[in-house]
Amino acid sequence: MAMTRKQQRSAFIVTGLVILGAAAALVLTALRDTIVFFYTPSEVISKKVEPGTRFRLGGLVAKDSIERLQGAKVRFTVTDTDNTLTVTYAGTLPDLFREGQGVVTEGQLLRSGHFEADTVLAKHDENYMPKEVADALKKKGVWQEQSGVKQ
Repeated sequence: MAMTRKQQRSAFIVTGLVILGAAAALVLTALRDTIVFFYTPSEVISKKVEPGTRFRLGGLVAKDSIERLQGAKVRFTVTDTDNTLTVTYAGTLPDLFREGQGVVTEGQLLRSGHFEADTVLAKHDENYMPKEVADALKKKGVWQEQSGVKQ
C-alpha cells in the first residue's frame, strides 16, 4: 500500500523529531558527566555525597595537617571550621599552598571517606578564589580580608 504525500511528509517529520530528540539526549548525558559541583566539607557530609562522585572541595587548609608521604604524595585536611575532610594528592603543590589558606581541590570521594584529588588550586584572596569558597568562608566568619583587596 503506497503512502500519500501527506503521510510521507508526516513520517519524515516524525523521523526527524526522533533523531533530534536522541541527539539532544546524548548531548545532555555527556554534559551531565562533565559538570563538576563545588562543596565544602559540611556540604559533603550533609548532602551525603556518594563515593566515586567527581566534585570540587573547597575550604581552608587546616593547621598542622600537611603530611608528606612517599614520593610526591601529600595528605592534608580541608576545613570549613565546622567539618573537615582528609585529602590525598599526588603531584606538585602550588606555590601558594600552605596552612590557613584557601584551597580548591578537584577529584572524588573514596569509600573510606577520604577525598582523592587530582587537581589542587591554592588561592590567597577572593579575587582569585571561586565565589562559592569565599562566600562559604565569609558565612562561617573565618574569611580574613586582605589589605588592599578590591571588593
